[in-house]
Amino acid sequence: MIGDGMKLLEHRAKQILRANGIAIPEGYLVKIPEELHDVKSPIILKAQVAVGGRGKAGGIRFASDLLEARKSATEILKLEISGHVPREILVEERLTIGREIYLSITIDRSARVPLLIASSEGGVEIESVPDGSIRKWQIHPFVGFQAYQLREISSFLRIEEPQRGQMTSLLRNLWRLFWDNDCELAEINPLILSKDGVLVAGDAKITVNDDSLYRHKELIAPDETLTALEREAKEKDIALVQMDGEIGVIANGAGLTMATLDNLSLYGGRGGVFLDLGGTDDPKKVEQALELMIRSSPKVILLNIFGGMTKCDSVAEGVLAVENRIGISIPIVARVRGVNEERGRDMLSKAGMIAISDLDEACRKASELGAA
Repeated sequence: MIGDGMKLLEHRAKQILRANGIAIPEGYLVKIPEELHDVKSPIILKAQVAVGGRGKAGGIRFASDLLEARKSATEILKLEISGHVPREILVEERLTIGREIYLSITIDRSARVPLLIASSEGGVEIESVPDGSIRKWQIHPFVGFQAYQLREISSFLRIEEPQRGQMTSLLRNLWRLFWDNDCELAEINPLILSKDGVLVAGDAKITVNDDSLYRHKELIAPDETLTALEREAKEKDIALVQMDGEIGVIANGAGLTMATLDNLSLYGGRGGVFLDLGGTDDPKKVEQALELMIRSSPKVILLNIFGGMTKCDSVAEGVLAVENRIGISIPIVARVRGVNEERGRDMLSKAGMIAISDLDEACRKASELGAA
């Protein structure tokens, strides 16, 4: 994926938490409803997908008996959550919640150091928490947490004795986990302070830096985070990421692809599938990429080609091959600049596509068609 690490599913993230001394709920994994055991107390069933929003999509259910649990499991396994179909369900005991807390360690890229983010308002997306309820602490990469930081964090989160000792141990363990596994993100949300006074990781997200995976071969399970379309693209050596927007984006280069998505947002457009051609202008590779894009059914396709070594007319040739072979019913807005750009725009215009040289104009037009 473009600019992304390897995201572990919740059950694998929690295994790492437990191995590092962080408490998690008792639970087990099932692939079919019949694997559910006798349910003697309330449980929670959680779809195992590597995207957010599963609760709103119906991927988290509660059950109080075996019949209800198997019915819920059957329904969960039929869901599609942001293009991901769950193949496994994590079944856990339902905890008695006193409070919910948010904790994560990530990278402060501007300061180039690890960063702890903490909030006393857990259980929701951190983006929706008011700024005043969030605090951040930079972590010295060779020292870890310093004593005064641990005191400040516990005080900010309103952790009282005797739980302060638990919080100190948990933070140190989370830091060790983050560092030892070359993480880009280690998040616990919610961190539950149970009514019994125990800190337990209710949910967990771990993202491991792709470039470090040779050191962590035991973590590699590449297919678990990919949609079917992403897996097929990967097999064809095409960089494709599937999101929820209505505009499919094809560009040549990771930076240009991300810049295109940013520019679309200025005009209210939302990127859906985005696909990076890299430096290729091989018509056959362009043809494969466009077919994958069409199968994702966007409302409009924005093709953004900035040709250096890439020849714009060769890219156009691949697009027209798909048009001639299967037809393209989805509107295509093509921003074409660089080597042989006039010929490339002319080829696409004659085929009924909207060929433009200006990026802002192309993004505005694609956003209008996507909103129609």
